[in-house]
Amino acid sequence: NSVIYAELSVAFARIEELEEIILQAALSVEAIPREALFLAGKAFVNYRRRRGAKHGVLPDFFIGAHAAVAGCALLTRDVGRYRTYFPNVRLISPS
Repeated sequence: NSVIYAELSVAFARIEELEEIILQAALSVEAIPREALFLAGKAFVNYRRRRGAKHGVLPDFFIGAHAAVAGCALLTRDVGRYRTYFPNVRLISPS
């Protein structure tokens, strides 16, 4: 989705480089469905109730909610947060 795209972009000097990687890996950039945006907001409220420090909706919540609504697996090094707030998402961790 666009949040992941933005996070990946920091590793590339030019947009064409990132676009080539996406093409080679046969990836797609999907729009975040409204159901996922709603779920992200609810998960963020839960996070704040647990005394989470951020005041804006964190990108991880958009990503986790999108994976939950779309039924996708999620590749992440931050297994703890996703497991806590999106327990039904299948997580793939390289560590």
